[in-house]
Amino acid sequence: MGATKTDFYSEDQNKLSVIAKALGHPARIAIVDYLLKVDTCICGDIVSELPLAQATISQHLRELKNAELIKGTIEGTAICYCINKTTLNIFADYLSLVGQRLEMDKTNCCP
Repeated sequence: MGATKTDFYSEDQNKLSVIAKALGHPARIAIVDYLLKVDTCICGDIVSELPLAQATISQHLRELKNAELIKGTIEGTAICYCINKTTLNIFADYLSLVGQRLEMDKTNCCP
């Protein structure tokens, strides 16, 4: 069986790609922003916060959870979601590294 395209990249590159893809939708950014603001919440709270149907929000939550950007715990009949700080820190560290490298590059090769 042949290698998949992801086999050609490092584990870190693949992880960052999954995170970036999950954050590539404005509704998911809004969900992360909301979770950062309230620190924890139940799915119903998110539905009242965003102009999207409950089923649509559930799909976005699933994508964020698959990327390990959020964690969920079952509380009765509801699922309580919160930010996964470890994964968000991985992405923040990468962006910080990119910023540092840009600061070091003073060649201005592209006007």
